Amino acid sequence: MFRIQAPLPDDYLGATPEELASRIAAARETLGSSLVVLGHHYQRDEVMAWADARGDSFGLARYAAAQRDARYVVFCGVHFMAESADVLTGPDQVVILPDLDAGCSMADMADLESVEAAWDELSSVVDVGCLVPVTYVNSSADLKAFVGRHGGAVCTSSNARAVVSWALGLEPDEDPVAGARRTGRRVLFFPDQHLGRNTAYALGFGAPDMRVWDPRRDLGGLEDADVKEATFLLWKGHCSVHQRFRPEHVEQFRAEHPEAVVLVHPECSREVAVLADVVGSTEAIIAAVESASPGTAVGIATEIHLVHRLADEHPDLTVVSLDPVVCPCSTMFRIDAKHLCWVLEGLVAGDVRNRITVDPGTAAEARVALERMLAIT
Repeated sequence: MFRIQAPLPDDYLGATPEELASRIAAARETLGSSLVVLGHHYQRDEVMAWADARGDSFGLARYAAAQRDARYVVFCGVHFMAESADVLTGPDQVVILPDLDAGCSMADMADLESVEAAWDELSSVVDVGCLVPVTYVNSSADLKAFVGRHGGAVCTSSNARAVVSWALGLEPDEDPVAGARRTGRRVLFFPDQHLGRNTAYALGFGAPDMRVWDPRRDLGGLEDADVKEATFLLWKGHCSVHQRFRPEHVEQFRAEHPEAVVLVHPECSREVAVLADVVGSTEAIIAAVESASPGTAVGIATEIHLVHRLADEHPDLTVVSLDPVVCPCSTMFRIDAKHLCWVLEGLVAGDVRNRITVDPGTAAEARVALERMLAIT
């Protein structure tokens, strides 16, 4: 998705960290309870210092929806997160993204036109009545709306297994592979192939049950037989940060710390996930660190700002990133104290800057997909 953030005025660009902190504090005091600031776990510390709540994308969107007294929701995250907040909050609430260029490369790897084209192609090969679209929450509102229209659901990294089980029509305690054969259902999972693949393996499926759908090729680069045989059609998308982690990173860390614990986000490749002690969401990684015994070495495969924050908060542990060449989420990194100060002082002056809105029709259908997820989990 292409966006343009206007350059900030010089008095923001030239302000010292101390000056920005003083101005942000003054704006927050003026706005009082009409304002809530949300900070995603991957944000800089200079931003997280002002967050009323920190969490993952969907958790923060739900938190925003519960703050009915807050007129303004400043979401320090990326574009799709602010969209989800706008979908879930009330019509009288205003959602703001401090920097419009804070997007998500993974979310941009699946757009509505490509997904609709894929659906049309698939309909010529299989019965799409038995094809259930599942979109990771890291996707645009119009894709969530597509899923809502076509009987699917949104998922997060923490509930993907439950949502996929639902999509396959499995009964409680039923063997997933046998259940999928019984129902004849299949899943179109987008935009992250790795979360889809790791979820399928966690349910007991194997490589023969999965195919990667390449939206740049006819029929996703597949033959008719591939589509008919696959239970999972995995969109060819990925997270630019999590794909950096390699098996050799894990092996080197374990060589240096034989008793270490390795925590891996499910957006990492399968080759990395199979070497981990825990494969889980951001919240699961945080919980695993918090439960680790003092003196434990913990290697983590996820975004570096979270890793550094966990290291600072748990000095009794050795917490490090598994990637020796540290790579932050470049789009998350765009949100800084300057942009936060700029939007807050705008609100004080009566100028709403960088409002994120989802049109009512799209929002209604996206809400259906999100509510299905909530009903499942």
